[in-house]
Amino acid sequence: QVQLVESGGGLVQPGGSLRLSCVASGATLDHYAVGWFRQAEGKEREEVACINAPNGLTYYANSVMGRFNISRDNAKNTVYLEMNNLEPEDTAVYWCSTDRLEITYGECPITIPGDWGQGTQVTVSS
Repeated sequence: QVQLVESGGGLVQPGGSLRLSCVASGATLDHYAVGWFRQAEGKEREEVACINAPNGLTYYANSVMGRFNISRDNAKNTVYLEMNNLEPEDTAVYWCSTDRLEITYGECPITIPGDWGQGTQVTVSS
């Protein structure tokens, strides 16, 4: 079973940038789609970005379109989320996940996310 650990969050001013990392163990990520999720205070969890395994096709929520970029480095077994022009509305806990639904494990969106770990906190504030 793949295990994922998120890192890279922190405090950033509006308009700033951060890069989150999702490092996998227990399995290689090259055949798995990986999604980034977030949950802000008082709001529901949402999938903000996803990257397919077979062709690298990416998906973004409308709220982050044009500002966030998801990428993968299979040699490092890592998926990244580059976040640019951050806004206070981006403040949330961020998680990464593969798909528990095995028939779609290589495709976006993530249908059934795995167990949520600690995540990484992103705070956008002046």
